[in-house]
Amino acid sequence: MLIGFVRHGETDWNAAGRIQGQTDIPLNEAGIQQAKALAARLSREERIWDAVASSDLMRARQTAAIIAQELNIPLLDSDTRLRERAFGEVEGTTEEDRLKRWGADWRELELGVETDEAMRNRGLEALSELTEREPERNVLIVSHGSFIAQMLQALCSDLEDSRLGNLSYSILERQEKGWRTLLHNCTRHLEQF
Repeated sequence: MLIGFVRHGETDWNAAGRIQGQTDIPLNEAGIQQAKALAARLSREERIWDAVASSDLMRARQTAAIIAQELNIPLLDSDTRLRERAFGEVEGTTEEDRLKRWGADWRELELGVETDEAMRNRGLEALSELTEREPERNVLIVSHGSFIAQMLQALCSDLEDSRLGNLSYSILERQEKGWRTLLHNCTRHLEQF
C-alpha cells in the first residue's frame, strides 16, 4: 500500500504570509494552476493512485477535486482529522503582526495553538482508519503543511526536513514494520511557476 501526501495549492493568505490554520480560505488562481500542474504530472506518470482523500478545508478539498477529476479516481469523503493545526489567536496574522502583538517570544505564549501531540494523534487515528478501510488501495491525501510535516515525522523516523512548499508531493510505502519514504517534498511539477 502507498500513501501520498500533497500540500494544498497557494491561497491569498499563503501569498501574504498569513497563518491560515483552520480558517477556511480558498485557493487563489495560482493555487488552482498549481493543482492542475500536479494533476497533469500524475496523469503522465505510471498510475499508482486509486483514490484521493482530503481535509474538509476548502483549499485542500479544491486541490483534491482537481487531482481526482484529472486522474478519474474517486474523491473520498473529507475528514476533519486531516485538517491543519489549529493556530488559535495566531490565525490570520503575519510575522510582523505577531511581533507587534506578542513580541519575539510569541511562540512561547499560550495563544490557543494546537499541540504537536494532539495533531499527531488525530492524524494517526485518521490514517489508521483509512489504511484499515482501504488496505488494497493506494490513497493520495491532500492536506496542510504543518499537518503533513507531523505525519511524515511520526511515520518516517529518518525524515528531518519538515518545511513543505505548496503542492509538495511525498510518497510513503507500507512495510512490514512501518513506512518507507519513496519521495519527499517534491515540487518539480511547479518548475514552470
